[in-house]
Amino acid sequence: DNLEWLQTVRIGKTAQPLEFILAVPGRRYGEFNEILGAVQAEHCVQAKDEVIGETSWQGLRLVWAHEPQAAAQQSAARRQTIETLTQQAELRAGKLDAQDAGAAFKGRRLSDSGAKAWLFRAVSDAHLGSIIKVDLQSDRFAYTEDEAALKRAELNDGKLLLVTNTTDLDPAEVIARYKSLADIERGFRVLKSEIEIAPVFHRLPDRIRAHALICFMALVLYRVLRMQLKSTGSYYSPERALEIARRIQLHQVRIAGQGAASGLTDLSPEQLALFDQLQLDIPTREPFDIAP
Repeated sequence: DNLEWLQTVRIGKTAQPLEFILAVPGRRYGEFNEILGAVQAEHCVQAKDEVIGETSWQGLRLVWAHEPQAAAQQSAARRQTIETLTQQAELRAGKLDAQDAGAAFKGRRLSDSGAKAWLFRAVSDAHLGSIIKVDLQSDRFAYTEDEAALKRAELNDGKLLLVTNTTDLDPAEVIARYKSLADIERGFRVLKSEIEIAPVFHRLPDRIRAHALICFMALVLYRVLRMQLKSTGSYYSPERALEIARRIQLHQVRIAGQGAASGLTDLSPEQLALFDQLQLDIPTREPFDIAP
C-alpha cells in the first residue's frame, strides 16, 4: 500500500514523480524467496567480497547487496543458537523419559507442559519460531526442526534489499545513497544518546536555528573524534575516550582574605596515551587558573 501511494505522489509545478529508495523489512524477505534463490545461485555462492546487482519486481527496481562475511557470521550464529537450544531440549526430554521410568532427581519434578512452555519461550526469544516448531497440542514434549525454513533464513543472511523507482542511479549508487541515510540516522541516535542533547522547545526562529547549530557542531566534533581515533588505530570508541577525559578535573578555591588556590588532576598513563593518540596538548591549569 505504501509503495502504491508513493508512486502516485507528484511534486512541483511540473508534477514530477517522487523518487524513493525503500529498504525491504527483513521480515518480508520471504516474499522474495524465488528472486533471492536465483540471485544466490548466480552471484553469491562463490562471492568473496560484497556483490551488488538488481532485478525487477512489480514494475520497480529491486536492488540487492550481498556481504559474504556478514552472511557467514549470521548463519553460524543462528546454527549455534539452534544447537544450544536443541541440546537443552534433549536434556529435558531425557529427564522426562527417566522420570517416567521411575528415576528421581533433586529439585522440582519436570513436566511435559513445563518443558514445552520453556522451549516455546526460548525459541520465540531467539526469533526461531519458523525453524524450531514446538508441538503444543501433543501431550508429550515434542518439537521438530524445519530444515527448509532454515535454508530460507540462510538465503537471506548478509543481504540488503532496496526498492526504488530512480532511473539515473546505478545499483552501487542506490546502495550508497541508502547507506548514507543510515549514517544520518546513526547521527541522530548519537545526539540523543551519547551526546545527550535534551529536547528543548523553542518559539523564536533565532533560538531554533541556534539550537540546531549547537546540535550540528556537537555531532561534527563527535565525528571528528571518531575519525581521529580510527586513523591512529585506537581501540577506543568516542564514548570511551570522552569518559576517560571526563575524569580530568580542575578545582579552584578562593578563601576570603587568604587568596586563592587551584589544582589539576594528575593525568593517568591512560589519559596521557589518549591525548597522544589524538595529537592534542596535555591540559594545564594556566588558562583557567585563578590563583595569583
